Amino acid sequence: MLNPLKKLTSKKITTAILSCIMATSLLTGCGSDSNVRNERPKDELVFVNYRDIRDLNPHLYAGEMYAQEMLYETLITLTDEGYKGVLAESWDISPDGTTYTFHIRDGVKFSDGEVCDAYAIKANFDAIIENKERHTWLEMMHLLDSVSAPDAKTFVIKLTKPYYPMLTELSVTRPFAMISPKAMKNGSTKNGVNEYIGTGPYILKEVVTDEYAIFEANPNYWGEQPKIKKILVKVIPDNQTRIMALEKGEIDLIFGKNMLDVDSIKKFEENSDFTVALSEATSTRQIVLNTTNNILKDKTIRQALQHATNKQAISDGIFYGVEKPADTLFAKTIPYCNIDLKPYVYDTNLAEKMLDEAGWTKGNDGIRMKDGQKLNLSLLYNSDSVTEKSIAEYLQSEYSKIGISLNISGEEEQSYRDKMKAGNFDMVFNICWGTPYDPQSSLAAMRLPVYGDYAAQQGLEDKAQIDEAITNIMISTDEAKRQELYKSVLTRLHDDAVYIPLTYECNKAIYRSDLKGMHFMQTQYEVPFQDMYIE
Repeated sequence: MLNPLKKLTSKKITTAILSCIMATSLLTGCGSDSNVRNERPKDELVFVNYRDIRDLNPHLYAGEMYAQEMLYETLITLTDEGYKGVLAESWDISPDGTTYTFHIRDGVKFSDGEVCDAYAIKANFDAIIENKERHTWLEMMHLLDSVSAPDAKTFVIKLTKPYYPMLTELSVTRPFAMISPKAMKNGSTKNGVNEYIGTGPYILKEVVTDEYAIFEANPNYWGEQPKIKKILVKVIPDNQTRIMALEKGEIDLIFGKNMLDVDSIKKFEENSDFTVALSEATSTRQIVLNTTNNILKDKTIRQALQHATNKQAISDGIFYGVEKPADTLFAKTIPYCNIDLKPYVYDTNLAEKMLDEAGWTKGNDGIRMKDGQKLNLSLLYNSDSVTEKSIAEYLQSEYSKIGISLNISGEEEQSYRDKMKAGNFDMVFNICWGTPYDPQSSLAAMRLPVYGDYAAQQGLEDKAQIDEAITNIMISTDEAKRQELYKSVLTRLHDDAVYIPLTYECNKAIYRSDLKGMHFMQTQYEVPFQDMYIE
């Protein structure tokens, strides 16, 4: 129950109680099945996450995005019906696509009582621009000319060139969410904020680091009041402990693509007390091939690897079909990506024929050689990901059957990312940016050493043409031309075989069946608490 937990002042007592809740045995004294769930008022919800909410500064990237979405709001949001005004009631775009004029909603206040008008919004943009280098992964930051607030109801953004994903980038969780200017440090947010004060439907009431956080409905919220008035977020790092807590009624909802394993989903599918929900494809799990590698610079080798990769077996054997096999870099449900690309079918005979014709012949040890060099490649994975290790081990075994020696190595996440960004890999696991950043942000980042894409593509003969087309996509104001440019880029990358798409990730949730209003948002990290209620 929430109220007793809030009253606890001793961290030692709090830890003892939560440890009891999370113990794998869940013995008597820690609650009993549906009674625990039914004792809670219907306007209270218990959510769970694998880690603490951390720093909720909306202009930085350390905090949990679902929690930032509860507190802060943006000028607009992206829905399944298109863009919708939030802090801006409406907006106009100049004919040349370079000037955006937002008409700010009346009567909105931050939860500290500060008015959220155009001047407050400009203060937020000034703070974001002060830390511009931190946000250059967003293309609009390169094109930003000026921001202004001619009056309290009008906010204007000017760009040096038109940029079609502008509204999408303004609608995502961060960094363009608004915090009360009074919560900033002398008008700045780049070195932290004094409080987490937004205009959103909830306010943060209490936090015990690495244990729990409590959010309550914002009584002065300008929009429709949420039916769930209080949300307790428990920190439970272990998957099995989370599942047991859900079964015991101690939590109501598990949400997130990395919060649930396939076994848990299968376990709950036939249980009428709970609902299992899976979204459409949100992102693509892939292997990136480094075209500067002495072996992988040959497109024939890269294409042979495509044909040697049994994606259906990976989907069935590792994900039990929950993640579907991926034929292309982006799913066809992603905007601009429903184009006709011929999949690389799984065909080991064809793969071997291609390797033979490329001059790689099998030696006595079964490994292929050419000009005294063995066909020896390395695959880097994130050692924190059990899934990536499992796939790597499977591919190591499968590729050996056609004469490819695959060395697999895992690195902790930061080291793995550093190596990927520096191009220190032959093959590396990656996941595209996902909705709503795909395809535009994933492609835009390929032109800069943001992740491994830039380094991996340096050996492509058509790299300059690909980059130029991506740039033209971003500034195009002609929808038909933009689609043709996307088709050109995605076709080139597909034919160049730089990426081995493995499976399409999806968002996942398991929740008590009397919890209604649960649905997936356009932003994969947003949890629709405001739409939820308990029957």
